[in-house]
Amino acid sequence: MPSTSDGVPGEVASGGVPREVPDDAPARRVSVDPQGPVLVEGPVEIVLDDGTIARSDRFLVAVCTCRRSRTYPWCDTSHRRRERAAATPDDRNAR
Repeated sequence: MPSTSDGVPGEVASGGVPREVPDDAPARRVSVDPQGPVLVEGPVEIVLDDGTIARSDRFLVAVCTCRRSRTYPWCDTSHRRRERAAATPDDRNAR
């Protein structure tokens, strides 16, 4: 998150310009999974590279970090491997 001119983290206003956040403002909880998306307690607004704002009013939002999602900036689980596990000899004999 960008910081304000005094070095304190601040919210991003439209156009990517930092703005002051009141000290009593509720903090957003963010969970980072190295193998998946960033989970953010919503509602969430994300300022994209072109300056547009994507908004989600969900209570928990999965933000894509791999850029494989067809619904970017929201995660659609495209980061998951799509391979089937190889069958073991025991699996083949169980049929």
